[in-house]
Amino acid sequence: MSSNRPTIRDVATKSGVSKSLVALALSGSPKVSPTSRERIEKAALELGYRPNAAARSLSVRRSRTIGVLILDLHNPVFAEILDGFQSELREHGFTTMLVTAGDNPVLELNEIDKLLQFQVEGLILISHRLPASVLHDVSVEVPTVVVTRDDIVSARIDTVSNDDLAGMTLAIDHLVSLGHTDIVHLSGGDNPVSHLRAKGYSDAMTANGLKKHIRIVPGGLTEAKGYRAAAEALTHRPTALCVANDIAAIGAIAAIESAGLRVPEDVSVIGYDGITLGALRRINLTTVGQPLTELGRRAAERILDRVHNPTTESQRVHLSAELVVRGTTGPAPTS
Repeated sequence: MSSNRPTIRDVATKSGVSKSLVALALSGSPKVSPTSRERIEKAALELGYRPNAAARSLSVRRSRTIGVLILDLHNPVFAEILDGFQSELREHGFTTMLVTAGDNPVLELNEIDKLLQFQVEGLILISHRLPASVLHDVSVEVPTVVVTRDDIVSARIDTVSNDDLAGMTLAIDHLVSLGHTDIVHLSGGDNPVSHLRAKGYSDAMTANGLKKHIRIVPGGLTEAKGYRAAAEALTHRPTALCVANDIAAIGAIAAIESAGLRVPEDVSVIGYDGITLGALRRINLTTVGQPLTELGRRAAERILDRVHNPTTESQRVHLSAELVVRGTTGPAPTS
């Protein structure tokens, strides 16, 4: 055995077979008999042999890797979706290559290009900002699944998303049941998901006979943007804030408290996403909870199917959200 890192030749010598048979066995080929496979795997284990993933992908023209684009690693919602991706993909022998793009659509596209350069077999994209036409072009090169967006219609792309319109209806109906009419929506900014949630707010307000009370304050999906949007919203003296996501809701609560007001006695706050971050549990935030891990798991199912069947008909998977009532919503103040 070589004193350097063991090679495929070392494994072949130890197991008494050819290098090509070792390569087939370690790539999972069904052409290798169970007896030979067991002998080869035993030799590789004893030698401490670790296959070169890049070389192997070139030899078998498969990387067994799915590229994943996540918008913001600071937001736990994406980490919880990622857990769903990874557990399902690992069960099927795939690994993930993760990139993040932040708030920049140009960087988002550049990061997708990098994933394609590594010959990933598929892409799972939490892509809030790229136009549907650009995502369609990407899907021509590699099987693609888009998560959290419902506005993509393409024969080559599957989508997995929460029903944002129904979710916002849950939020508004809850606040109205508590006697609130002056409900302001803090939007999540200029992206398709936030636009849909803002529409859900407006539709639900109208359905509850509160069309004249509709007020949307531009915000964002970060704590700082939630704080600034809430500070502006408070000038309109709302009794409740319906916030585009949970992280921005944290900022909104801070702004309310900075103004000398109490949550929920003076202003109720409801978020969206249902992330399980400990800080949010301590805040006791009422929220519209998405099935985050299930979103990831279903996205993994769709990309695996599309990798194995590239011409399969596209699917649009919708998962329902649920209202999680905690301590940041209460009856509308009487004065």
